[in-house]
Amino acid sequence: MAVAVEKLITPDILKPARYLGNERLAVHKPWDTAVVRWVLTYPEVYEVGSSNLGHIILYNILNAQPRQLCDRAYLPGTDLAVKLRETNTPLFAVESKRSLKEFDILGFSLSYELGATNILEMLDLAGIPLTWQERATGNYPLIFAGGQTATSNPEPYADFFDFFALGDGEELLPEIGLVLEEGKNAGLSRRDILFDLAQIPGVYVPQFYEMAADGSVHPHHPDVPKRILRRVASPIPAYSIGLVPYVETVHDRLIIEIRRGCTRGCRFCQPGMLTRPARDVEPEKVVEAIEQGMRATGYNEFSLLSLSCSDYLALPAVGMEIKNRLKNENISLTLPSQRVDRFDENIANILGGTRQGGLTFAPEAGTQRMRDIVNKGLTNEELLRGVKTAWEQGWDKIKLYFMIGLPGETDADVVGIAETVRWLQRECRGQGRRPLNFNLTISNFTPKPHTPFQWHSVSTAEFKRKQSLLRQEFRPIRGIKVNFTDVRISAMEDFVGRSDRTLGKVLRRAWELGAGMDSWYDGLDKAFSAWGQAIAEAGLDWKYRQVENGEWNLFNPENKDSSNLHSLDLPLPWDHIDTGIDKKWLQEDLQRALEAAIVPDCSFEGCSHCGVCGTDFGHNIVIEPPAIPEFAGEFVPNTTKVQRLRVWFGKQGDMALLGHLDLLRLFDRVIRRANLPITFTGGFHPNPRIMIASALPLGATSNGEIVDFELTTPVDIQTFQAKLAQELPTDIPIYGVAEIDLKSPAATQILAAAEYQITVTVVDAATPAQWQDWIDAILAKEEINVEQTTKSGKTQIVNLRDRLFELALVSVNNSTSEPTSILHYLGSCRNDGVSLRPEQILSMLAVVANREFQLLQIHRNQLILGV
Repeated sequence: MAVAVEKLITPDILKPARYLGNERLAVHKPWDTAVVRWVLTYPEVYEVGSSNLGHIILYNILNAQPRQLCDRAYLPGTDLAVKLRETNTPLFAVESKRSLKEFDILGFSLSYELGATNILEMLDLAGIPLTWQERATGNYPLIFAGGQTATSNPEPYADFFDFFALGDGEELLPEIGLVLEEGKNAGLSRRDILFDLAQIPGVYVPQFYEMAADGSVHPHHPDVPKRILRRVASPIPAYSIGLVPYVETVHDRLIIEIRRGCTRGCRFCQPGMLTRPARDVEPEKVVEAIEQGMRATGYNEFSLLSLSCSDYLALPAVGMEIKNRLKNENISLTLPSQRVDRFDENIANILGGTRQGGLTFAPEAGTQRMRDIVNKGLTNEELLRGVKTAWEQGWDKIKLYFMIGLPGETDADVVGIAETVRWLQRECRGQGRRPLNFNLTISNFTPKPHTPFQWHSVSTAEFKRKQSLLRQEFRPIRGIKVNFTDVRISAMEDFVGRSDRTLGKVLRRAWELGAGMDSWYDGLDKAFSAWGQAIAEAGLDWKYRQVENGEWNLFNPENKDSSNLHSLDLPLPWDHIDTGIDKKWLQEDLQRALEAAIVPDCSFEGCSHCGVCGTDFGHNIVIEPPAIPEFAGEFVPNTTKVQRLRVWFGKQGDMALLGHLDLLRLFDRVIRRANLPITFTGGFHPNPRIMIASALPLGATSNGEIVDFELTTPVDIQTFQAKLAQELPTDIPIYGVAEIDLKSPAATQILAAAEYQITVTVVDAATPAQWQDWIDAILAKEEINVEQTTKSGKTQIVNLRDRLFELALVSVNNSTSEPTSILHYLGSCRNDGVSLRPEQILSMLAVVANREFQLLQIHRNQLILGV
């Protein structure tokens, strides 16, 4: 049975539309026709999870499998979490609204070392035991995790998951689904199903392995592999098209992956080591996916995704081709952090549009010596050329990422960061141009498993000293904004990320003490305190002090004997995870770092013999770039106004929980999907001329809303209405469309009044006669003054009676535990602020009745326009 959660998803919680599960391109498969029922459970709030590309791709792939369905769940906001616990309502999947316990398998994304406490929070809210041992008896879903952190070192989290999916999931998850389907049909036990899953390459089942005294992990069952293979799959751009949320998300755009994997070989970079080999996507498939995706979603922005977009040689050609194809639709392209040495005019030409986005480069270090130690493959000349090209192409502000605490770093290297910024500003100056500004992020180096620097660490005190040194150096530099990473986060990431199975009890206790949302600044103090107490209670504070003191520092300048690296041969908790990279090669690359020797990028130069390329993981796929198409010109907003159409629409059901700005964004996307010729405003940031007459309160329903559209070419009214209705949710019905003279004012300018029907309750039931007496008393008054605070913070006295035109009693119902009355009123509704809001009717009732009233429901019957 579906969980009765509708009563909990109400306007009083933050962004209730997060939990509706009715997004554009959401898949709703019949429950009864599925044998295996998945939930992809993302342990972050909806705005983060729903826009994650991996989440979208796997959701689409699983729903494409026969006899299987996939629903979704996200970490609820604290307000909804409180409601769930107070009402003993288990956490639910957003589409079916069913309890997570009703599903067969829950898959969590574990992409951050400190994110596991959010997973424990979700399991607890769902009423599911936290550990695999507690779930061994009872009918619970299988719980697994995937993602970068799960693949790199699953051991700290081994107590909580039945299995881990290592590496790429596009092929692995459907294989898991088939084994689970066969197991269900055969009536196998939970343990037997997990044993069958352990035979799939890429599936790690911790209960069939045990930790030795030295922290290493070995199988205790003869028929499971000693080392578990990381899975590798090629990107399929078509599966990236899906899930268009109604609320604004973190990545509120279409995202298409162009290249998976990176072979640059930066020695601190775990994603680069865990995603080899590099695999380019065919340019034609990228262009096709973007064009189809923009039409299907209605987004006005798209992003091309890769660990290093600039290493996708077809980037300028693909970007220009799609920019030319969509040049009349005000579309912008954004890219994540790029290789500054590959940034040139060709890439600059495809970025942005009328909305030039930000630009991010990651030099990582401030001196050439340090960039060679980390194998960044970037010279000072290349850095200057890239930054100067951006400045010459019109960017006045650039974001730069640097790290401190890197192996072999001296104070001169730290100061070199500030010197590099000064030098770049000095070289990028010109008459008539604003000086170049920088947003700087200074991160603390955190060693990661499966990298050459996995044997290194830096003390917390040293991080603080280097941050202080940099702050002093930055103080006289103008035109910069500097953000430093909290050293406590870095130490805790290191402690958790390189730990073993003994950390499970710490994770659980930290969650019990309130650790959660650990990466969010607002919760950092509370989370850090909880982690510290949990570590102490577990008797592992000595181990944490090792991290804080940087006792794994192999680059200690006092230790000149670089051959004294015996500790490199000790077993590590993640040695049983086969990523393809030889541990011996990592040791050799660490030695090369000591010598500041660089290793070329094997995608474009010779093989570095890391061990990845072969039968299990494949080889690098680098596609030769096609010719760059001729630039067809920038988007020129068509400001021609040929036709104005006025639309009367409703806002019903779930759509009542959609905010005004989200509704406006929805109409923009609907117009794009319907391919209707909308007029744009002029200026630097052109917007479609879509004008909603009045904002409706969140949670209110209506059958009398008005929106004006201005078009560049005439469209038949019936055709316009049909196209609009086809793309709108069913809970936003279209009642009528009329053509309005362009010379007449827009609806927003002549809005005069609004007619409402409101449901009200009062402390102590009132008879119909009492209600009528109160209404008559209001209507008899000439003034009912209240104090009101303006947007500027000033207080003023407002006569609400002047704004009330009609007030009448519709019905009274005193037969329920909560007596209700329905009132009808007509009041002022103007966009200059002279309006009578529904809650102000309650203020007037309180004046005449001297009782406390509560507003239960708002329905707007119609908006009334003046002449």
